[in-house]
Amino acid sequence: MEREREAAADDEAAKASPDRAARGDEDMKLAKGMAAAGLLAITSSGLGADAVAGQPGQAQAPRARAAGIEIGVLPAGPLNAITDVPGIRVGHVTIEEGKDVHTGVTAILPHGGNVFRSRVPAGFVAYNAFGKFAGSTQVVELGEIETPILLTNTLNVPEAMAAAVEWTLAQPGNETVRSVNAVVGETNDGFLNDIRRRRVTIADARRAIDAAREGPVAEGSVGAGTGTVAFEYKGGIGTASRKLPAAMGGWTLGVLVQSNYGGVLNIAGVPVGQRLGRHEFAGRVERGTADGSVVIVIATDAPLSDRNLRRIAERAFIGIGRTGSSFSNGSGDYAIAFSTHAAVRREEGKKAEAPAAVGAELRNEAMSPLFQAAAEATEEAVINSLFAARTVNGHRGTAERLPLDKVLPWIAAAGN
Repeated sequence: MEREREAAADDEAAKASPDRAARGDEDMKLAKGMAAAGLLAITSSGLGADAVAGQPGQAQAPRARAAGIEIGVLPAGPLNAITDVPGIRVGHVTIEEGKDVHTGVTAILPHGGNVFRSRVPAGFVAYNAFGKFAGSTQVVELGEIETPILLTNTLNVPEAMAAAVEWTLAQPGNETVRSVNAVVGETNDGFLNDIRRRRVTIADARRAIDAAREGPVAEGSVGAGTGTVAFEYKGGIGTASRKLPAAMGGWTLGVLVQSNYGGVLNIAGVPVGQRLGRHEFAGRVERGTADGSVVIVIATDAPLSDRNLRRIAERAFIGIGRTGSSFSNGSGDYAIAFSTHAAVRREEGKKAEAPAAVGAELRNEAMSPLFQAAAEATEEAVINSLFAARTVNGHRGTAERLPLDKVLPWIAAAGN
């Protein structure tokens, strides 16, 4: 009887909600595609309930690795997420109001302590700088991060900066602080989100910081990825990680992306965008759809200098290129990388001995495996952002979920 009541309630809800009925059609197509690819029993493995929050009524699509798509040669960490790096915390605030508001904030904390007093070395790269990345000039100059990293939409960067400043000033031990370098990245979600409303508040951004936790990371249409579009399909937040073999140091490197860019989508060597006919060179869509942005956040527990962290940030764009981006004129493409290793922390008020600091860092000769890890994890994080996203009917139109019912069989047939 209880099951019958639940089934009746679901039927009524489906009748009352055309959007939910449409998602049901999408889920059926996805199930057929998964069956064709031999993946019917696979769900979003390794992710708890919190990791798919904000996606009610939608079947869990497999992440790339769960779908048998192996990017590169290095193994992933246990969660295949940036939080595989010990101490990393991620929080999302997702804001959706009717058809016109689809936006949010994502916060990444390098560790659970006072980031201002225990700064982490960092490197920053603007590959194509059509965008805004607050705090980047001081990161480049000093090679360190002193606040959480926040991601949001283009016109709410000031609110996210204010939240990072307020949070930092409120930390015990910061009572005499007079200057804070807030680090905030952005992409423009103005297709699905009425961006001129500037809906994100300082309080929303503070909530994202406060919500940051270790463990599984929600992906797709959540947080700063709620209103983003990638390769003419729904983009969003994606994450992945790599664990180096013990012979190469055993270090972990994790990546989180905010995907909102274009090009001709390629997944594990399969020309998906070309086969779908969904790219700006297909001759049937509006020019400029390859424009957009991507923000890449890279964390590692390897003891690295800010100089070598910048080199890692550069290699992340190899992964973006492999997904099919040509880094168009109107794209803002940014990467920031940092190390959480205790030996390279910049402790406020403590005078570090220069020779000891240099001796604690990895030599240049040890960097190549980490370069490989950054490229692989970035590529996989983007694919995960697409797989996890859902169709969104927004402010200026609809961004459909990537049609996995078509894509997965293609990739399976290619032997990936």
